[in-house]
Amino acid sequence: MDNGKTIEEFKKAIALCREIFEKKLKDYGTSWRVMRPSSLTDQIYIKARRIRSIEEKGDANIRVNEGIVPEFVGIVNYCAIALIQLKLGSGTAISYEEALKLYDEEISQSTALMLDKNHDYDEAWRHMRVSSFTDIILQKLLRTKEIESHGGKTIISEGIDANYRDMINYALFALIKLEVEK
Repeated sequence: MDNGKTIEEFKKAIALCREIFEKKLKDYGTSWRVMRPSSLTDQIYIKARRIRSIEEKGDANIRVNEGIVPEFVGIVNYCAIALIQLKLGSGTAISYEEALKLYDEEISQSTALMLDKNHDYDEAWRHMRVSSFTDIILQKLLRTKEIESHGGKTIISEGIDANYRDMINYALFALIKLEVEK
């Protein structure tokens, strides 16, 4: 296992996501602060369903500047926003600098989780298909929705935040396979 290579690939994928987050932050500010985590879960679900639709139907019906890469980027960014919202609660706007700081913190925590798991699983993700990442993200979304319907309470399972972190990492794995490895 070459952990250095994985870290570098993650940095490239994260840089792509952060660049988009930053540009949208300049365009829209922190208008997302009004959203509840459950609404963000639904936004992520829309993106994952879009990816699956493209995977199943092929590229024939994709419009210009669309495809699965922007959707995986959207999953990473919406999951980071959802983690911020879990921490702060929905509310009023925050500064550009605070939003970037919180984004970086959530991505960093998620990446640290990935590195721990990646070591334990010996980079098994490298042998997986992108379509499997899509399916796992959809499964994590359904789990998240179920936990949300129980008021965020679980008996034995990880909570909503762990599911968002896992989705960030699976989306980053997909971006590495689609963008960094090509």
